[in-house]
Amino acid sequence: QVPLVESGGGLVQAGGSLRLSCAASGRTFSSYGMGWFRQAPGKEREFVAAIRWSVGSTYYADSVKGRFTISGDGPRNAVYLQMNLLKPEDTEVYYCEADLRDSSNQEYPAGYDLWGQGTQVTVVA
Repeated sequence: QVPLVESGGGLVQAGGSLRLSCAASGRTFSSYGMGWFRQAPGKEREFVAAIRWSVGSTYYADSVKGRFTISGDGPRNAVYLQMNLLKPEDTEVYYCEADLRDSSNQEYPAGYDLWGQGTQVTVVA
């Protein structure tokens, strides 16, 4: 069973918005933070945004700063990604991930322990 489930992806025109959601599925755990990554076919998974529950800090990739906003609910292990001013280059599969070890490597996939199966975001010009 996939521990995290993403939803909210879809097809949108450039300049439009989407809101991604991620929640725990059937498994109880405590996380120190959660993050969003994205991956295109044949490319490495890249960091998008992260949130740390203890201090409420948020982190963003330069490519999405000012356009994307991460938020969430730590006790529920739920995280959201509001994506505005979408561009065709944002077209990728988006994954949420959870850090169970307080790794503090929030910008790298190795800093996370659980992930979902992804949700496709497609932005057309």
